[in-house]
Amino acid sequence: QVQLVESGGGLVQAGGSLRLSCAASGSTFSSYTMAWFRQAPGKEREFVASVSMSGSSTSYGDSVQGRFTISRDNAKNTVYLAMNSLKPEDTAVYYCAASELFTSTWGSWGQGTHVTVSS
Repeated sequence: QVQLVESGGGLVQAGGSLRLSCAASGSTFSSYTMAWFRQAPGKEREFVASVSMSGSSTSYGDSVQGRFTISRDNAKNTVYLAMNSLKPEDTAVYYCAASELFTSTWGSWGQGTHVTVSS
């Protein structure tokens, strides 16, 4: 299993930007589809975005489409989430997740990084 460590969270004003990073170790990073999820207080975990093993294909949740961009650097074993035009409703703990080749589950999760957007 791959180990994941997120960073880059913090406090930002509405309309601002942040970039989250997720560093992977312990396995072949390029064999994993990567994703970001988030969980706001009192709400269920929500899919934010995913990126294919090569980085050529991405997918986004409806609430972030057009504002967030997921990318990965396989040479650095890192996946990123660039967040623009942030809204107070983007406030959540953001988690990085990995799904290994030939599996259909998110088998590895990071510890999460907090993002707070003030109005």
